[in-house]
Amino acid sequence: MSSEKSSRIEIIDALRGLALAGILICHMTENYIGSMSPQSFNDAVHVGLVDNIIDGLVFFFLRGKFIALFSFLFGLSFFIQMDNGAKRGKPFGGRFLWRLIILLAIGYVHSLFYRGDILTIYAFLGLFLIPFYRLKSKWLLVISAFLFLGIARYIVYFFIGTDSIWGGSPEMDANAAWVIDHYNVLKEGSLWDVFKANGLQGHLDKSDYQFSIFGRGYFTFAFFLLGLFAGRQEYFKNYNTHNKLIKKIVIWSSITLVLSFGIVAAAFSQVGPDGGLDSWFAMIGLSAVDIGNMAMTFLWIAVFIILYKKTKPVKWLSKLAPYGRMALTNYVLQSIIGTFLLYGWGLGLIGELRQLYTFLIAFIFIALQVWLSKIWLARFNYGPLEWLWRSLTFFKIFPFKKS
Repeated sequence: MSSEKSSRIEIIDALRGLALAGILICHMTENYIGSMSPQSFNDAVHVGLVDNIIDGLVFFFLRGKFIALFSFLFGLSFFIQMDNGAKRGKPFGGRFLWRLIILLAIGYVHSLFYRGDILTIYAFLGLFLIPFYRLKSKWLLVISAFLFLGIARYIVYFFIGTDSIWGGSPEMDANAAWVIDHYNVLKEGSLWDVFKANGLQGHLDKSDYQFSIFGRGYFTFAFFLLGLFAGRQEYFKNYNTHNKLIKKIVIWSSITLVLSFGIVAAAFSQVGPDGGLDSWFAMIGLSAVDIGNMAMTFLWIAVFIILYKKTKPVKWLSKLAPYGRMALTNYVLQSIIGTFLLYGWGLGLIGELRQLYTFLIAFIFIALQVWLSKIWLARFNYGPLEWLWRSLTFFKIFPFKKS
């Protein structure tokens, strides 16, 4: 067994598997639209009360939280790689930059299938992560707090309002022409039509969502910094010894979550009946939503760690570790298979299945990927994309199959 594999921290891989599972549930119940969905689609997939309940549960517990967890773990992995390089006397910054370029290429191919791809955003934001490696821990916390509180959003709103960062003011309506046009491409277009729609316009729309008033990119980078901070403090190496810290996280995350609900309700009550976003109250409300997502994400982490310390739950939760070790392969494979099931170039089931069914399909898919990941890693050292990424990173072909 190589030192790289033997030194892996199992709970991190398991947490990454949990994040991947949550992301799949969100994407599948969204039908891999990766953008606003038209009202006709929303009506079609909400047939009864159970569909609305599922939608509410996914929104409250999963949406925005598990991609945040994924981002946190990206920052943590960045620290581990940089720290390992420093310990060997081989600075990893340049190698990490090259690693990001490879990730950008993998992400771009993935984005052709699904415009909601996060890998290209990670590759871009990861560039800014490198200089933060040597920044004092207190400044990591200060800057992440700055981002979580929505200061970047307020600056964007002050200068350009609700306009796109590329100019113009897109109509944020479920029946807007651009929403329906994109949906029709997914529902009726060929694979090449999807690729053309996602190849450029998909990235322009996604970057607007990341860096306009919605500010998902700022939120993501804040989690990068907190992951870096957690790695520096070695929380996951010694998670069994941090009982008081975990208790504090549960308490303060719960309080923050409740307070964020109150702020969201108060802020959006001032917006008016049209629900428009062109007001400072709306900006406060959006920031409070992000703070609530942050709090829920840390509740997930804390509860997961608490359960991982217990004998019976860890037997089940540890099964997510192989799934998490193959996160890149599984994430890309989810999108390819998911879009094949739903888009017109495949089985064309988009908008044809109620939320209950896509929710159940997601769990079946997760179970299959968890099982297949275990089988794969019993025979191979890496997942296919993990092996490719690692080999290209070091300009060396690593042993793929176990001897």
